[in-house]
Amino acid sequence: MLLEMVLRRTHPWIIHPPYGLKLAAVLLVAMLWVLCMMTLSIWIWAVVFWRLDVFESFEGAVYFALVAFTTLGFGDVLLPQPWRLLGGLAAANGLMIFGFLTAMLVETLRQTRYRQLGPVGQDDD
Repeated sequence: MLLEMVLRRTHPWIIHPPYGLKLAAVLLVAMLWVLCMMTLSIWIWAVVFWRLDVFESFEGAVYFALVAFTTLGFGDVLLPQPWRLLGGLAAANGLMIFGFLTAMLVETLRQTRYRQLGPVGQDDD
């Protein structure tokens, strides 16, 4: 929602040539937004792990949340037996969010280029 608001406010500037730098700016803003959303998601998982007393330290909870969320899965830090399913849920959630944010990034760039270039293949009658 915040990204959409920023893009709507800058729309008049974005749709006028030259396009290259403006498209790069939109990409930069969208990528920073994606990075913030992923970071926020990882921190939420870390707080959940920590509040459930799954890890003794908050650093351990953040590290495990990052490794699980990105589906990297080093295996050097493991969840206790009763909480192992929660690690799988964090990984599945991370995978879904990566997919969703990738789709959002592609759609943002597609919409920006569409608005910059206008409908292709239409006759001016």
